[in-house]
Amino acid sequence: MTPSRPHHPGAVPLDDARDLLWSAVHQGDEHRAAAVVLDALESSGDAETVLLDLIAPVQARVGTEWAANRLTVAQEHTATAIHERVIAVLAHRPDRRDGTPNGPRITVACVDGEWHALPARLLAEVLRLRGWRVDFLGAHVPTPHLIAHLHRTGPRAVALSSSVPTHLPTAHMAVTACQAAGVPVIAGGAAFGPDGRHARALGADGWAPDARGAAAVLERGLDRPGPPAVHQTVDDLPHLADQEYTIVAATTHQLVKQTLADLEDRFEPLRGYTERQRRHTAEDLAHIVEYLATSLYVADVELFTGFVLWTADILTARGVPARSLDPALDLLALQLKDFPRACRTLADAREALGNRTPPPETPGPGKPV
Repeated sequence: MTPSRPHHPGAVPLDDARDLLWSAVHQGDEHRAAAVVLDALESSGDAETVLLDLIAPVQARVGTEWAANRLTVAQEHTATAIHERVIAVLAHRPDRRDGTPNGPRITVACVDGEWHALPARLLAEVLRLRGWRVDFLGAHVPTPHLIAHLHRTGPRAVALSSSVPTHLPTAHMAVTACQAAGVPVIAGGAAFGPDGRHARALGADGWAPDARGAAAVLERGLDRPGPPAVHQTVDDLPHLADQEYTIVAATTHQLVKQTLADLEDRFEPLRGYTERQRRHTAEDLAHIVEYLATSLYVADVELFTGFVLWTADILTARGVPARSLDPALDLLALQLKDFPRACRTLADAREALGNRTPPPETPGPGKPV
């Protein structure tokens, strides 16, 4: 059932539409959000503009507001769910005419473990509007199931999406498996870096920073890989021969446990933490180790440094002392003293923390490290 829409005389400026949509999703009002989007479609007559210049920027604002502690996790999830359903309203409106039964076929999927599906959904809808036959597989697609789908459908290409960098090792396996099946891969999403450096490092056949860019790359065409050949991870990433990534990834639990125990001597407030606070601290330390391992995988120190600085800002916004990060990184370095790349990465992150200009602290409850 199409929601009723308030009358807006004349074209609604896009900036105004963004404000209206933000107000609707912020208040959890799905019907008003749908009305805003459908009115914007009436004004512009261009569904791609509505998807990428209205919905996408508002969704980006949702993430920014959550990071600044101005939205709860529940509000962030609600806003994202509203956007997903509003996109469905656009996709299934009665007057929509797009695609062709004989158009090129493409599979759009998130890598295994990746639950942020909205960027991939936006790409899928843009490609449909441009005449592609799209198989949208959604979030968290295990690689064996993806490959089975490719063998069954024979698409021209695969678009792989990932927003969280810690999924890059899994993305690498997916890229290699798709190419072994004879299907080229275009990668997209924040995990692959703002300049696509990680997509190139993992051997993807293409990369784009957004849905419009991805559609343009696909329209120009990707070269289909040649006959499958024996291919190992170190062929793309020869630095992995030092085994630092493998060992750090395999000992994450031990590293977190020891760091948490040692941190009590270095960071006195930890001794007074509640059980819940200690649990959150252990979770955050696990994320730090996971990002360290990922930075070792792709040999990108900036990936880890950027995450540590982002974590410091998140903690500050929640009224939690970010100064606990420095001793935690030092304690990790002591445990990893025999791993030169890991130690250099941790040292660079500590230096960046020391040079950081923190944002104003936000009063209120938060979670430690």
